[in-house]
Amino acid sequence: MLPRFPAVTRCLSLAALLAAGPVAALEFPLPPPGEDVIGQVQVIKAKYEDTFADIGTANDLGYLEMIAANPGVDPWLPGAGTEIILPTRFILPPGPREGIVINLAEYRLYYYPKGQNVVHTYPLGIGREGWGSPIANTKVTAKTPNPTWTPPASIRKEHAEDGDILPTVVPAGPDNPLGPFKFTLGVPGYLIHGSNKKFGIGMRTSHGCFRMFNNNVLELAKMAPVGVAVRIINEPYKFGVSAGKVYLEAHTPLDDKGDPSVVDKHTAVINTLLKRADLANNLRMNWDMVRDVVAAEDGMPVEIAVPTTDQQPMVSSVPLDMQ
Repeated sequence: MLPRFPAVTRCLSLAALLAAGPVAALEFPLPPPGEDVIGQVQVIKAKYEDTFADIGTANDLGYLEMIAANPGVDPWLPGAGTEIILPTRFILPPGPREGIVINLAEYRLYYYPKGQNVVHTYPLGIGREGWGSPIANTKVTAKTPNPTWTPPASIRKEHAEDGDILPTVVPAGPDNPLGPFKFTLGVPGYLIHGSNKKFGIGMRTSHGCFRMFNNNVLELAKMAPVGVAVRIINEPYKFGVSAGKVYLEAHTPLDDKGDPSVVDKHTAVINTLLKRADLANNLRMNWDMVRDVVAAEDGMPVEIAVPTTDQQPMVSSVPLDMQ
């Protein structure tokens, strides 16, 4: 059973977090070998008419990650002058930095263009309850601009039960739920596509496919070719190194069907750390901070350890309540 956590005590200096200039598309240079952290957290002041959905759309951020980064702020009416944290700092997902990588737990896609030393990252809508998105290694098998949509029988039946009769084919255009572009994946029945709805990106709202903001899917369409590898993972805890320090980024765990998980979070975070052979020894861990990060699940990288010359293995120093 997961023990009760103390309230997060991290105090983030807004001046220290504030990066120069507004976010455009989220494109970052790749960090050097052995490093994993990209971007900087930013802070803006909300206008009277702003909502988290508006701010997220303007800054390539999903709705749930905006909420996680700004606890206690009303997402529909933050209020003029309210300081809003933009969680635009990320630990790159584990594994090869190539092709498209989708991490379900953070509702986010990363694209590594071949031969370029950059990474692009975009928020995603993923499968809702009963329609989980898959975990798989696959590839893009086709690219289709202005797609039509042929609703599967299961979706037509679901809509019909709610009194909404879908046509057998929805033509391209503003009413098409696939938006202006779709990528067909090698996993049958699954797509990466745009949307005719602004709300829902960065949430569990789809029938299993991956929804993107329309400007994002069109940008990705110009870069990602047919045949590019697509790796779909589910990693709520990401460890990374930057400037010799170790960071942890935590998200709400999802199960293999994309539903909220009842996993033992302490065990999960320790197991994730142990997979990083380069981090498993010679670290001075701040376990109180690890607990706070796991409890907060705010999606922002936080420093939790520094290397040490002490030869004592990290595992032996794990406190009992983290095992």
